[in-house]
Amino acid sequence: MKTNIQDVLAYELKKEIADRYFGFRKLIEEDKLGLVEKIRQYSFILEKRISFDLIRIYILLKDEALIQSFLDLVSIEERLFYDAFLTHSQPIQERVFEGVRMRGLTRFNCFCNLVEDCYERLVFHTDRYREKFDELIQSQATIDAEIKLFHRQNDFGSIMGFLHSLGDPGRSGGMEGGMEVGLLQELEKKMDIAAPPPIEHVLPLIPQLPPYHAVAKEMKRLLKEAYPLHDEIFLDTVIARSAFPLWR
Repeated sequence: MKTNIQDVLAYELKKEIADRYFGFRKLIEEDKLGLVEKIRQYSFILEKRISFDLIRIYILLKDEALIQSFLDLVSIEERLFYDAFLTHSQPIQERVFEGVRMRGLTRFNCFCNLVEDCYERLVFHTDRYREKFDELIQSQATIDAEIKLFHRQNDFGSIMGFLHSLGDPGRSGGMEGGMEVGLLQELEKKMDIAAPPPIEHVLPLIPQLPPYHAVAKEMKRLLKEAYPLHDEIFLDTVIARSAFPLWR
């Protein structure tokens, strides 16, 4: 009878330890999956919005030196989404500007206004992206704290030793005669919870961009250099989509 009670108590204790251990693990894994989904969702802002406005500005500036001057001006260190092919492919240029509204009384005015509009959208979407980026960092920090707490409260080797001693109440040595040390270490390694990679290793960190009025003077200089670089085909098929026929 005594042995049966001990067995029941041992079983209940094992079950409670397992439920707590795997319940905590499941919570962390669900949070990690949630973070991955957020990264996927937020990357849409980067890939479908920020990238398009940057690519449009690259195309309009055309020259690599002018593009680099622009990136230096707004403190973007990398050439995000840049490919020299973009500035030479007419089909891509037409596709990128499809549906974009133009404004201005002359082609040059329209050209300058188009860059300004692209930049204003870039600033807006970058601000939203930075907010989401901060949210991801906070989520990652929460998961890191959960993992540290999990490891602190759930030492796998100690748990396995304790569970083994429950299965053999006559022993006091815990792991004596039980699982090989190497096997225990291998199992402990497999059961380890890896922290998610830093957000900046998954998504680029984009600095806060200055408002257009703060860079307008220098941008106007860049645009005066860039405008003559475009041929009539580009100006007619991409820029001249306004209701003002006097452009031509």
